[in-house]
Amino acid sequence: MNGYNSLLVKNDEMTMMHFEHQVKDKGSRYFGGIINQNTGIPSPSHTGTGSVIGSWVCSYVNKDSAYFENEELAERIEMALDYMLNKQHNDGTISPGWTNYHSPPDTAFIVTGFAQIYSLLKKNKKESFADKVALFLKRTIPAMLTGGCHTPNHRWVLASALAHLYNIFGNLELKQRAEEWLLEGMDMTEDGEWTERSNGIYNSVSNICLYHTASLLGKTELYGYIRKNLDMMMYLVHPDGEVVTDYSGRQDLGNRFDLSPYHLIYRLMAYKDTNPQYMSMADLALENMEDTGPVNNHMMLGYLYFPFIKEENIDRAELPKEYEVFINEKYQVKENMNKMEAVGHYSRIEHSSMHTSFGAQTVRYRNKDISATIMGMNSSIFSLRHGKIKLLGTQIYTSFSPGVVEFDSIKKIDGGYRLSAVLEKGYTGPLPPLDNSKPNNTSIWYLLPHQLRESTHKQTFHIWVDILRKEKDWSIHIQTDELEDVFTQVVFVFDENIASKGEGIENLNEGNYFWKEGKLDIQQEKNKMTLLAGEYEHWQKSLGNKNTGNNLAFYRVNLLSPIDKKFSISIS
Repeated sequence: MNGYNSLLVKNDEMTMMHFEHQVKDKGSRYFGGIINQNTGIPSPSHTGTGSVIGSWVCSYVNKDSAYFENEELAERIEMALDYMLNKQHNDGTISPGWTNYHSPPDTAFIVTGFAQIYSLLKKNKKESFADKVALFLKRTIPAMLTGGCHTPNHRWVLASALAHLYNIFGNLELKQRAEEWLLEGMDMTEDGEWTERSNGIYNSVSNICLYHTASLLGKTELYGYIRKNLDMMMYLVHPDGEVVTDYSGRQDLGNRFDLSPYHLIYRLMAYKDTNPQYMSMADLALENMEDTGPVNNHMMLGYLYFPFIKEENIDRAELPKEYEVFINEKYQVKENMNKMEAVGHYSRIEHSSMHTSFGAQTVRYRNKDISATIMGMNSSIFSLRHGKIKLLGTQIYTSFSPGVVEFDSIKKIDGGYRLSAVLEKGYTGPLPPLDNSKPNNTSIWYLLPHQLRESTHKQTFHIWVDILRKEKDWSIHIQTDELEDVFTQVVFVFDENIASKGEGIENLNEGNYFWKEGKLDIQQEKNKMTLLAGEYEHWQKSLGNKNTGNNLAFYRVNLLSPIDKKFSISIS
């Protein structure tokens, strides 16, 4: 596949498409911006007007484009750049509009893209446009020197922006600030997983930003982290090119994402390492491309900024299609969790998440068009795809906690894997007096020092699940200890676009079913999946999450402890 030619066609399509979305009313405060098709309002963000400027500039300066030095396009670029300058705050930041007002990291996303645009404009002697971009970039410097982040990946976004600004303006403080972020160390497991476990979005963000930082600041050790993640991702792609998002710690969780955000970094690293598999992954990433990406990871911009990747002089190699890999098998999650109390933050972090599932164990299996995932520390423990049939998740809820069970360990056993969890719940006694003579001086519940209460009547409930495979057939064997009458519900989550039948199926409401007995047959085109067997040991419709909507179908099996229940799944 010729990546450059494919992108050239797509970028020209997008150049024309966005003409109709630009605000041309000079009386509007959004004059020159590109209307977001979801909100109806332009945004000066890396995915909004910033991304469109990336496409437009690429078309304008590229002799291979149908819009090369097009006069109307030049007028539109000028309006869009003026919009960006008008929307830039006095502190140099932008507000994307959906959240994060006066945001250093969202500004940093734009800086990485605009720095590349500035380079192209200077190279092609488009000085008036280059001056506007340079003004925008120069204004960001105070915010980049002082601004902070929310999320783990934001650190690498800021480092990339600082490296680019240092490259353009030469201010040593910019390099030093980038070094401060990098000194925190790379938040990656040995198997290549980033903190946010976001295969659909933020892996690629961290990867491309660290590539820029490594290239500009000579931090060659950063390439090693990029390689680890790219190597891992070869085992996290379904047969149709969709990325595994079943356990993400971010907004891509359970949503459909393809590999296209990885195209540029796979291509860059393929040339750096002369790696044929990376070239094949870059090709695969283009197969489902819907757009050319945000301005910080804009594919066409990347080809023009790094013109060496236009060449087709690296061979391709077969990608893995038959495998079973245990990701993070040896990562010490529990040990790290036990260290948290000593750190001193008491599990509190503003405007972000602790991401305590970092390093959780995951098993990936694939045999051509069969794709399965076993997941620890996640609301779903198992997913299975067979052609067009998608068992998107398997969840276990109990009344003990109550809520969904997240299994904290996966262990390899004969024929498969065992997930286990010990749920705990107890009670607390009265507060001890502050001293021998004075009672506590408040009765307000949230002001009481609850940490001083004595724990009483602590109960435990041990539950474990064996997921086994024999050729194309799978089994899910759920067992518990002898504690009686713990209401339990196993939920099998399918894509709604399936044909299902079974004598033991009772329709609760749209997309929700009891599976009371017998088998459940799932059909989608030529693919078939048969599950055995339903159960109905109590009447509760849900335990915790009601699981509705999102174009999904939920099949609920009601169990009562003690449990020794085996489900079988056969595919044909």
